Amino acid sequence: MDNASAAMPVKPPTTPMLGVTAQLTAVDGLRLGPRAATEAKVHAPDNDAALLDAIKRGDAGSREALYHRFKRRVYALAVRIVGTNDAEEVAQEAFIRIFRGLTKFRGDAALATWIYRLAVNAALSHRTRRSTAAQPEADEAIELQASAEPTVGDAVLRARIERALARLPIGYRTVIILHDVEGLEHEEVANILGCHVGTSKSQLHKARGRLREMLAADGITAAALETG
Repeated sequence: MDNASAAMPVKPPTTPMLGVTAQLTAVDGLRLGPRAATEAKVHAPDNDAALLDAIKRGDAGSREALYHRFKRRVYALAVRIVGTNDAEEVAQEAFIRIFRGLTKFRGDAALATWIYRLAVNAALSHRTRRSTAAQPEADEAIELQASAEPTVGDAVLRARIERALARLPIGYRTVIILHDVEGLEHEEVANILGCHVGTSKSQLHKARGRLREMLAADGITAAALETG
């Protein structure tokens, strides 16, 4: 399914699907009002390493800058794993974990990889907390959120791929989201999922196979994916 990423390009977030609507009003002293957003823009360093140094120094606006730099990616990831209804709650939980963990972050992985890991863990923990009886209903809700299908062009193909993606088992869905949708390398995916690179590759291969089967059942051929 090498064309999955081509069929589902990573686009700038739009409202409401990929726009952050969660407002974290108090996360370890983090202020996220309009003034904080202005401060973050003014004080935000250009790269992640400099931003981390600014946070460790306690520079004004540095923590808000990190939030605004990653909020859309964290929310988009949450949407794809748990669905729109629960994405705000998961994004909030992810940023609580991020800001509480910043003092322990030693740079063993890239900052973005570390943030993805905490966001994925927050999403998976959220699903685990749900009862077994409620889980099929949650999966059905995610599928319904992805099922509104446009009527023309490439948008139809993307909608059908999103619908099939929403029907995948959560583990398969997550590895495809990280590698094929978010464009992360195998090493980064393995780091986020806490597994060996070989395991990540194997899971991705199986996930793509399952996704191909679902798409074929929906009448989408390999040729359609290549041209889409």
